[in-house]
Amino acid sequence: MKKFIPIAIAVLIIIVGISAYLNRGYVKDKQTMVENASIVLKEDDEEIDVVDLAWIEDLQPIEFKANLKSSGKDPVEHSYKGVALRKVLESKNLSLEDKQQINIRSIDGYTVALGVQEVLEEDNVYIAYERNGEPLGRKEEGGSGPYQIILRKDPFSQRWAKFVVEVELQ
Repeated sequence: MKKFIPIAIAVLIIIVGISAYLNRGYVKDKQTMVENASIVLKEDDEEIDVVDLAWIEDLQPIEFKANLKSSGKDPVEHSYKGVALRKVLESKNLSLEDKQQINIRSIDGYTVALGVQEVLEEDNVYIAYERNGEPLGRKEEGGSGPYQIILRKDPFSQRWAKFVVEVELQ
């Protein structure tokens, strides 16, 4: 039994090492996306397009208010600037007609699944890039961007996603 523990630890170390090696390209690609302030648009696991801040700004972003609720704190209203996710998808001719959900992925692996109806709902789901007139900032700077998904009709901010790098239709 005592011989089994070191062998099990060695096997786990090898597995972690292999996983880290295989994922290094993924993390590097995602970090480049954050540096370039770009988002990959995917449909059924296939990359369709990549959009950046200049492209998003061409969609005529709006300023809107939303309440940010942090753990154990009262909600605080902030002013955000961004574009409705629905508008982004429509401008790329991506139909939600036969889709079940939209997955939002962040640089750190956090994923939020949104229903098609809530994305289509007027004045609800936004890709934001400014808060209170300032860029959201990157994670290393203590920010929440360059992009953040905001669900205005989520009263507890529980399904908001910071550091967004990918939107996938499924």
